[in-house]
Amino acid sequence: MIDYRSDTVTKPSDGMKEAMFSAPVGDDVFVEDPTVNKLEDFTAEMFGKEASIYCSSGTQTNQIAINIHANAGGEIITHEESHVYKYEGGGIARNTGASVRLLRGDRGRLSLQGVEQWINPDDVHFPVTQLVSLEDTSNRGGGAIYDFNEIKKISHFCRANNMPIHLDGARLMNAMIENKIDLKEYASQFDSISLCLSKGLGAPVGSLLIGNEGFIKQARRVRKVFGGGMRQAGIIAAGGLYALENNINRLSEDHKHAKALEKAMQNLSWVESLLGVETNIVVVNLKNAKNRDLIINKLSELGIKIMAFGPSMIRFVTHLDISSADIDQTIIALNKLEV
Repeated sequence: MIDYRSDTVTKPSDGMKEAMFSAPVGDDVFVEDPTVNKLEDFTAEMFGKEASIYCSSGTQTNQIAINIHANAGGEIITHEESHVYKYEGGGIARNTGASVRLLRGDRGRLSLQGVEQWINPDDVHFPVTQLVSLEDTSNRGGGAIYDFNEIKKISHFCRANNMPIHLDGARLMNAMIENKIDLKEYASQFDSISLCLSKGLGAPVGSLLIGNEGFIKQARRVRKVFGGGMRQAGIIAAGGLYALENNINRLSEDHKHAKALEKAMQNLSWVESLLGVETNIVVVNLKNAKNRDLIINKLSELGIKIMAFGPSMIRFVTHLDISSADIDQTIIALNKLEV
């Protein structure tokens, strides 16, 4: 099967498996796993931050960050389609007890104007606005990339108002490959960053939370409370380290493949429109919502897995296990598909 459901379905390469099998390990709760420590130090240096912490998932890194930045009764500003709100099991309410101010924005991206008008006044009737959370790239926006100038404006505003700003950077490296911005300059705009290793970067497990030393010290405690302490985690951390050292530049191949799919689908009879492809996600709006499951099932019969992305949408995500030959085969299947 050619699996486009997500870039989380990748399998470790031979080189990655070799690195994992040979990784030196220790007890990470005691901060004694040399491979985990190396991964955390490597990532902090890459981003120009003081420290990072390795966790089991991007949901965990996001929820730890929110739990530190905000508290019960506070309010978090984020996009209405953001992962931290929509796909983390109600974690903001369950873990932190905070309320959420959901904003609309272009393909999952907030603007300074939108953020400014929703900072609550100092009034007992309103929750205290405590955090702004952005997502780059935006999953629900079809892999859309933030305008860095807008990020800088939002960051400057947050800091002028003594408010932290968090980044859900699950697919941040996809954005970095396209916008060519210096990673340290980009990271300097945020107080905390979540980076997923198990999506386009191809590692089997894990995400990193990145920030200053004091923040990461707090994060280590919250991770423990959330049940996220790991022992000989170097076995999986080695996969993440290999991904950062070897799999960033190749993301451009995924983007090339996604654009090829976009081009092939533009004139298909059952396609109403596509979100403009910017990275590795192709979102297709269907002319007839009733055909969504039919299309998914017919493609599955042809050896192609995709997923629904709304009542009248389907999604293809390219990744390192999708080859150029797979793309060619998929395009042939799409052109043959009768709906």
